[in-house]
Amino acid sequence: MKKKSTIIIIVVVVVIILLFSWIKGTYNGLVSKEEAVNAQWAQVENVYQRRSDLIPNLVATVKGYAEHEQKVLTDVVEARAKATSINLNADNMTPENMQAFQNAQEQLSGALSRLLVTVEKYPDLKANQNFLELQAQLEGTENRITVERQKFNDTARIYNQSIRHFPANIFANMFGFEKIAYFEAQQGAEVAPKVEF
Repeated sequence: MKKKSTIIIIVVVVVIILLFSWIKGTYNGLVSKEEAVNAQWAQVENVYQRRSDLIPNLVATVKGYAEHEQKVLTDVVEARAKATSINLNADNMTPENMQAFQNAQEQLSGALSRLLVTVEKYPDLKANQNFLELQAQLEGTENRITVERQKFNDTARIYNQSIRHFPANIFANMFGFEKIAYFEAQQGAEVAPKVEF
């Protein structure tokens, strides 16, 4: 009888150790994926900050040539201020907050586009070396933003899948892991722009 109770105790201890190891592994895996999302978000913010840092130099360069285009310059400065005022991190990355962030960034992109269209009126500015370098850096930064947003969405997808898979979803709910919102295409992006010559 003593041998049977010893075996039962050993089996119970082994089951508890296995269960603990499984729970610990699941929890730590979710934490690692959440941290990967946070790190990728920091990289997205980094490239948006790079763009934001380029804007004052671009505005100053254009201002010297296009003094009577004050409204366009003011729009860019105001859009930059609005875009940099929205602080988003992994703790408050709800679909609503993500949409507000995206809207502010899209307004900034639109203001920059209008500024670059305005520049077409000034051949001397278009030939200015400082302006050309800033424009090239801005274009490169826009490409980086696209790449980093895609990487963020990929990382968020992996994390979101992890917290929804059974039985990890039980622990995700218990420990407060929440779904992360994605970057989405802006409204109307599915419609190709009309180009006329």
